[in-house]
Amino acid sequence: MGALQAALPREHYVDTRAYEVEREQVLARSWTCAGRLTELGLRVPGRLAVVDVLGESVLLTVDKAGRLHGHYNVCRHRGAQVVPVDSGTAHEPCRASALRCPYHSWTYDLDGSLRYAPHTEDVDDFDAAGFGLHKVAVDIWGGFVWVNLSPKPALSLADELGPVPDRVRRYPLDDLVVGRRMVYDVAANWKVVAENYNECYHCGPVHPELVRLVPAFGRGGADLDWDGGVAHREGAWTFTFSGTSLRACFPGLDVDEQVRHKGELVYPNLLLSLSAEHVAAFRLEPLAVDRTRIVCDVLFAADEVAMETFDPADAADFWDLVNRQDWAVCESVQRGMSSRAYRQGWYAPMEDLSLDIRRWLLPRLEGAR
Repeated sequence: MGALQAALPREHYVDTRAYEVEREQVLARSWTCAGRLTELGLRVPGRLAVVDVLGESVLLTVDKAGRLHGHYNVCRHRGAQVVPVDSGTAHEPCRASALRCPYHSWTYDLDGSLRYAPHTEDVDDFDAAGFGLHKVAVDIWGGFVWVNLSPKPALSLADELGPVPDRVRRYPLDDLVVGRRMVYDVAANWKVVAENYNECYHCGPVHPELVRLVPAFGRGGADLDWDGGVAHREGAWTFTFSGTSLRACFPGLDVDEQVRHKGELVYPNLLLSLSAEHVAAFRLEPLAVDRTRIVCDVLFAADEVAMETFDPADAADFWDLVNRQDWAVCESVQRGMSSRAYRQGWYAPMEDLSLDIRRWLLPRLEGAR
C-alpha cells in the first residue's frame, strides 16, 4: 500500500534566506532554459539577444562563424551594462557586429573578447586579453537555449538532461515554432509550480475539463504510463477542447505517440507537455521566494503556422484554461504554506515517484555545502 512520505520543510517555500541559498548554490549552477533559439533570433551569425537568468542579465551572441556565446552583461571597465536593460523591460533580439559599452566605449567582439578600449594605448601594463567579458556556459537542445551561470559547469547539458532527449526523440522539437505565447506572473514558489505539474492527484478536483479529455487523470494519477503515453478518451488524440485537430500529427511519431499524451519535467525550469500535433513548453523563471514568472509557448510545426488558415486557439485556449486553474491552486498552496500552522507537507503513495523535487534538490544543496 505504501506510506506517506515527508515533503520538503516549510522554509524551502517561504523563507527568503533559504531561497537565496538555493538560487546561488543550486539554480545558478544548473542548466537553465532561457528561451527558444528561433524566438531569440540566434539561428544565424551576427545576432545578439539579452536574457534574464535568475536575476542576471546575460548577453547571447552568435559570431561570424556561427558559434553561440554567453557573457554577463557587465563591462570590464567600470561595471556598466554593455547593453542597458532596465529591470522589467525586454531587449529585442537584433543584428550586431560588436558590443560597445555606452559609458566609455569599451568595445567587445561577439565572442566576448575586448576589441578596443579608448585611451589605453599609453598604459604600460594594459593587456586587452585579460579584459574580455565574463563568460557563462551556453548550449542548445530541443530548439531551446540553455545557460549555466558557471563558466565551467560541473555537468554538461547532456549529462543534466539525462534520458530526456531519448524519451522525446521522435518529437521534432528543434524545428517547432511558437504559435502562441502566454505569460503569467504567479504568486508561488517555483517548486510549488513544478510539483503541481508533476502529479495528477489534483486533476480530479482542479481540472474537470482535462479529466473529461483524459479520464485516467481523474483517478488520482496512479499507474499512469508516461513511457508509453497517457490515453485520451475514446475518439480523442490531442490536447484541445474537442480532443481532435485539423492539424496533421508530427511525422515520425510511434503509434502510441500519435494518440497519447506525454510529459517531461526537465529540472530546474522546463516543463514539456507533448501532444501529437503540438507541444506546450513552460519555462519557469523564479523571481522571489513566493513569485514565479511562467512563459508558456504553444509550439507547432512551421508549415502549419505558415498557413493562412492557422488558428492555435483550440489548443492554446485549452492550455490557458488549465494553466489558470493550476496557477490559482498553486497560489492557494503558497498562501497556506506561509501560515504559522504549516510545518511540512506529505506525499501520498501515488505521488512519490512523480513528486521527485526532493531527489533533485536536496543532494545538490548538500553537495554545495
